[in-house]
Amino acid sequence: MVALLSVALVFGFREFGALGGAADGPLPAAPTQVTAVAGSATSVHVMWNAPTQGHGITYVVYRDARAVREVAAPEHMVDVVRLTPGTRYTFTVRARDADGRLGPPGAATWARTPAAAAEDHTAPTRPGRLRGTGLGSRAVRLTWTAASDDRAVVSYDVEQGGIKIHSVSASATEAVLTGLRPGTAYTFAVRARDAAGNVSPPSTALRLTTPGGADGGATAPTAFRAASHRSGSAYYLDLSWVPPDVGGTITSYEIRLDGRTATSLEWGGTPPSGRARYSFYIGREAGRTHRVRLRARLPDGTWGGFSPELRVTTGAGSG
Repeated sequence: MVALLSVALVFGFREFGALGGAADGPLPAAPTQVTAVAGSATSVHVMWNAPTQGHGITYVVYRDARAVREVAAPEHMVDVVRLTPGTRYTFTVRARDADGRLGPPGAATWARTPAAAAEDHTAPTRPGRLRGTGLGSRAVRLTWTAASDDRAVVSYDVEQGGIKIHSVSASATEAVLTGLRPGTAYTFAVRARDAAGNVSPPSTALRLTTPGGADGGATAPTAFRAASHRSGSAYYLDLSWVPPDVGGTITSYEIRLDGRTATSLEWGGTPPSGRARYSFYIGREAGRTHRVRLRARLPDGTWGGFSPELRVTTGAGSG
């Protein structure tokens, strides 16, 4: 059974003192949703959610427990290169604050580089039929048709304005990009990469403009429901919702109660599929009406849109 914990319980800031220095204040939070995709026989693309945004934050990437790269926030991806073909590597990421203190590592992930392709100088064909579907004002789903190669395509690079911003394995021909700005014009393209690191020409460019507004659209949780129940002399708020479909696993949520952040939630592992549920204590007074809504932290570390706000009266059932 997957445990749903509050952020304070998950991270236990003060208990990680051995990881950092003597400076006051909480340590940087652990990066979440660390992923690794082999880009070629000698490279792996590592990505993570960046929950810590502050002055002087950097992220240290470890390969098999050895620090190999460090990047500054707000970047949350890096290519680890000069790897050995046909080898499995384990990657972790830790945040470092301006005082040099390291936070706890995010969950470890691994990737295996494919075998080397001898004397391969032929690039894959370009991916075809790049299409984009808006997911509200801050996200887009890209799809394309597969490229071909004289040996095999290993991965696809997604570019925005000519700069690589994402990578997926060859088994995927779609990607969800989040953290976009409302009312902004973007140009996307996709390239295929083989085991030798040969890169295809870019797909036909896709130009689109995100809708204006900051509601988050399809990045908001849906089918949101709220009710209260009594246990002894205390009342609890019971919430359930369907996570937004943004092409990645969502493990963090923020709940707003009466206009203020009531709690932040973090699943201690992979969350269960389907409808999510959570209950928390809201007091001992009957007949009190509360306003509640929530939003998800998306796979790229940004916040999605809020669910509709519901009203719940203690002792009165559903909101």
